[in-house]
Amino acid sequence: MESSSLVPWRRELGGLAREMDSLFDRFFGGWPMRVSREDGMWVPSVDVSETAKEVVVKAELPGMDPKEIDVSVHADILTLRGERKQEKEEKGENFHRMERSYGSFSRSIQLPAEVDSGKVNATYKDGVLKTTMPKTKQAETKKIEIKVA
Repeated sequence: MESSSLVPWRRELGGLAREMDSLFDRFFGGWPMRVSREDGMWVPSVDVSETAKEVVVKAELPGMDPKEIDVSVHADILTLRGERKQEKEEKGENFHRMERSYGSFSRSIQLPAEVDSGKVNATYKDGVLKTTMPKTKQAETKKIEIKVA
């Protein structure tokens, strides 16, 4: 088979990839973080990490007032809720534009382990909410030593 006969197939794959991207964007509405021009929906991006003793979730919440953020834990689900109020102003020689973005969000994340909800610690710095949750004793990872026989 000649390599030139594969060229149309590659072009077809490029078109298929674009179609799949478009399908996912329409189905998931731009998840995990995109502002939809039609409805103004905004969902923060999160990173979830785990050590032997705790679970850490970092959420990007730029420009938010920490008083406007609600953090709750129930069983192995962390829920972040809040309301975003953002104004952006640009000035130039021949134009003046003001943009506002308002809206509430709610994001629930299933945690990789059971955590002690009474000892959750949340801090907000430079637009990032960091939530540290110690694992329950049953959920803590225990290193098992392998004995040579």
